Amino acid sequence: MVGHSPPPFFKRGPAPLAKLVFFVIVSLALLISDLNLRYLDAFRQGLSVLAYPLQMAAATPADFVRNASNYFSSLVRLQIENKELKSRQLQGAERLLRLDQLEQENRHLRALLEARERQPVKSVVAEIMYTAKDPFSRKVILDKGDQAGIAAGQAVVDESGVIGQITRVFPMQSELTLLTDKDQAIPVMIVRSGLRAVLFGSGNGLMELRYLAANADVQPGDKVVTSGLDGVFLAGLPVATVAKVERDQAQTFARIPCLPAAGVEQFSHVLVLGHRENLPPRPPEAEVINKGKGAKGRKAKAGKE
Repeated sequence: MVGHSPPPFFKRGPAPLAKLVFFVIVSLALLISDLNLRYLDAFRQGLSVLAYPLQMAAATPADFVRNASNYFSSLVRLQIENKELKSRQLQGAERLLRLDQLEQENRHLRALLEARERQPVKSVVAEIMYTAKDPFSRKVILDKGDQAGIAAGQAVVDESGVIGQITRVFPMQSELTLLTDKDQAIPVMIVRSGLRAVLFGSGNGLMELRYLAANADVQPGDKVVTSGLDGVFLAGLPVATVAKVERDQAQTFARIPCLPAAGVEQFSHVLVLGHRENLPPRPPEAEVINKGKGAKGRKAKAGKE
């Protein structure tokens, strides 16, 4: 009789509960033995070595995301800090520039006040507000006018010398025409030789001594001061320095450009000098001429008779 075994599907092994109990007992035994004997340390270390690459591979995406997040957050923070530092640098540079400007202005005002003490006439400190609208002239507007006692014709100086002359006056402002204006002229004297001349503005920031003979005693570097003959400017105020002397025998007069001695187009504060006092009145030129003509007429009539 041929043996017949039941199919595998119908084979029955140990009960699941028995298997569970068995494996629990084995696990507890291994835990207790490992705790006491530690014979699984070598196995555990070897297993950790084998599992390390897998752990690193598994941690790489998370590390990449974390590093990328840190990089971009650091980049944004650095950009913000860089912007703040640049803003602070600009503010510091602006404050430093302002302090330097105030220091220069303070030095200029102190020198101007010292020059004011040296002047024998009354004077008023004025500030240049802005330039005139005419681009072809050298005129500026001052913040002092008729209410401050400013009058047309008054001389304007700084601590270095003559700047110009008041040409128009308003209640709260006045117009200052600089010496470098092409329509400005001032009687001067050359200190070295005592030669008198008239200094004209050239309109380009310079001045020029005109109508001096080609052989006039003038040299580059000569100091030019006011002669005081116009009754406006005090005598001896520095005006300019001779830059060069161009002599041409074919020309009647020499060409003598000069550099202003004062800060004609530099500083913001000036000193307006009062009118000179105790000046004798000018002679009535027109009456003298008329009297001369009358005397000549009477002589002519007497000759005819």
